[in-house]
Amino acid sequence: MMRAWNLAERAMIGTLGALALAIGTYQVIGRYVDQRIAFAYGDEVVVYLTVWAVFLATSQLVCTNGHVRPDIVLRLLPPQAQRWVEAFNCCVAIVFCMGLAYCGLQVTQGSYDLDERSITGLEFPMWIYYASIVAGAALMVLRYVIRLYRYAFRFDPATMVIAFQDH
Repeated sequence: MMRAWNLAERAMIGTLGALALAIGTYQVIGRYVDQRIAFAYGDEVVVYLTVWAVFLATSQLVCTNGHVRPDIVLRLLPPQAQRWVEAFNCCVAIVFCMGLAYCGLQVTQGSYDLDERSITGLEFPMWIYYASIVAGAALMVLRYVIRLYRYAFRFDPATMVIAFQDH
């Protein structure tokens, strides 16, 4: 289950990033080689794709311990203390991400209700753009809940402790 989730997220992130890169490259070539081949909304589409990729990647950061956290402080603590600091961190992150998802949902719903569109000729529905906040925050909540469960009920000091690494 987790493997499929990770694979799906990474595939979506990679696809969105590759599309953004391809469109951006096409735009640059069009701008400097032949302006007739560039399309007017390329830069806007690159932004939408990139924002979605970034918000989806936040879930992967939780999964791989990539988010900012007090590693130096954690390394000084014994395993049981690390466990409870990590559990506390998960609780704080869950509350924050739930708040982010709620606020993102409010913005998305407002944009949908007002039929807000981008100001360019593309007239992209902005609720789709804002929904990236909700998707990223909701995925992070799920990841942090799983982390909290593991620290609370499946703690393994051999794999879940932050230790000094010899280089």
